[in-house]
Amino acid sequence: MSRPAAPALPPWLAHALRAQRGPVPWSAVVRGALTAGPLLLAAVLAGHASAGVVAAVGAMLAGINDRPGSRRSSVKRIGAPALAGAGGLLAGTYAGQHLDAVTLTLVLTGLGCAAGGISAVGPVASASGTQVLVAAAVGAGMPLPEPGWQRSLLFLAGAGWLLALRLALPSPGSRAGSFRFDGERAAVAGVYDAVAALLDAVGGPDATRRRAALTAALDQAQDALAGPRLRRYASSAAERRLHAQYAAALPLAEAATALAWAGEAVPARAGEGPRRLAAAVRGNTHTGPLPAPHRTAPGLRALDDALLHAAEAFDRGEGAALHSRGRTVRELLPAVFGPGGREYGLRAGLCFGAGAAVAQALHHTPWSGHHQHWYWLPATAVFLVKPDLGPLVSRVLCRVAGTLLGALLFAGCAAVLPRPAGLIALVVVSGALIPVAARHFAAQTAVVTVLVLALVMAGGEPQASLSRIGETLLACAIVLIVGHLPVPGRRGAGVRDRLATAGGAAQAYLAHVLGGSGDRVTRWRLRREAYRTLAEARGAIALASAELPALARHTEGADELAATLERLVDTTTACAVHLDDTGRLTPRHTSRLADLRDEVEQRRERVGLRLPEPPLAG
Repeated sequence: MSRPAAPALPPWLAHALRAQRGPVPWSAVVRGALTAGPLLLAAVLAGHASAGVVAAVGAMLAGINDRPGSRRSSVKRIGAPALAGAGGLLAGTYAGQHLDAVTLTLVLTGLGCAAGGISAVGPVASASGTQVLVAAAVGAGMPLPEPGWQRSLLFLAGAGWLLALRLALPSPGSRAGSFRFDGERAAVAGVYDAVAALLDAVGGPDATRRRAALTAALDQAQDALAGPRLRRYASSAAERRLHAQYAAALPLAEAATALAWAGEAVPARAGEGPRRLAAAVRGNTHTGPLPAPHRTAPGLRALDDALLHAAEAFDRGEGAALHSRGRTVRELLPAVFGPGGREYGLRAGLCFGAGAAVAQALHHTPWSGHHQHWYWLPATAVFLVKPDLGPLVSRVLCRVAGTLLGALLFAGCAAVLPRPAGLIALVVVSGALIPVAARHFAAQTAVVTVLVLALVMAGGEPQASLSRIGETLLACAIVLIVGHLPVPGRRGAGVRDRLATAGGAAQAYLAHVLGGSGDRVTRWRLRREAYRTLAEARGAIALASAELPALARHTEGADELAATLERLVDTTTACAVHLDDTGRLTPRHTSRLADLRDEVEQRRERVGLRLPEPPLAG
């Protein structure tokens, strides 16, 4: 007899136990070991341990944002939150010195609302909002001899040191002559590999997942190439060549998506061409001979034309448009002041303000022993309230487990290690472990707890493991209560905002294709935005669905609407390829568009979402 299947874990618990996989990011490990610890060591040797603590805090927070990607994208991903954190530290320091407890709590609450709303814009904005609040709490509550402007500069110096290492040190496996563009080159090659994988999966059950992987690869390459630059256009032949190689991948991706939509198996060697192009990108070499064409269907003809265009672009190496997301301030404001931004801002402000109020009450209560580290409570609440770190209960469970483990590990190490050498060694090891621990929130919490406790003790304060555990439990209770409080408007506004954005992008793409425009560059830009916004909506929906049932029910039906919109974009892509080939749509295309239009309308009503009216196929 077969054994009965084990009962499935509830989504909120399964998420708490899930960890990311992948190779060890050795370059980030080396950078982590060379930042906070050496900065603290230099400050201790110079007799200014408190200055080293501030610089190490800046390096630690920058290390949390040191994720895989290109050097150019790391400038924004690390630099923008660091600048925001320096501003928060400056404001928090002077607010803590000149405001009474009640006024300070109100100011921090308002700052939390503003930073929470801004965090709804995207990942970099979210990291910036987090660092503003954490640094403001540290500035207001951490007893340091340096004035506010010096603290801010020291914080920037710590983050800037890590960013300098990110820009200067090579990544493992980077080839000679491609040091500047190792991350960009890997990202562009990944697009061609994803195209080949999708072609291999055409006609099989894995095609949908491969198409999603292609979207992720294109997003990564777009971000890797479109970071900040001193000049508007690519300034070197190598960079122009990479831009051309990225642009040449867009029609290949379009053709592969159209073939996947058709669902008819393609010749086995169809993926060989994109694989050779991926190898040429990685090795910075010529493409060599490509497989013979297959021109028996519109999708295969489009694939063949795209391969020939790619081979020509690789040889010519002329720069091309990146189709970057370049959004204006006016376009970003709806995310900040819309329902999603308002809901997140209100919850972030309430959690941050409540944490500050409770901490201030404990700080000024004689029987609590004049709570020295009151800033830990609101700073912990900031990390717990962030929805992009996982579902609410999952965040709380991981935070408690990570803090307990980290505090116990530090207490044991502090009892046997010499000071300050042992504390500096702990900071070095913890900094090196942050990139690896980032795969799971509990592991990251444990490593950061050890690092923070070591910094506090190195700054001259007593061992604080027990108080760290107590404040974490208080912060968890605050965030759980605030997270379940009713707020003005409908719950799940963040998910609906992302769905509305994705729906608008999908309809804009469809309108362009059915409008008969021959502007392929605009078509590819609209296609990229449609798939990218859908991927962002899918991510938000996955997190919302893993909440407790009382919260998850507010976004029921959102996943089905996102899937329907994805099918609409896939069908639009197939229509674009067919129109290029024949100039008209088949009855299969038009009927499928009509069916999807009706399905989008039905699912939209269930979710309670307003979308632009889709154009009719004709």
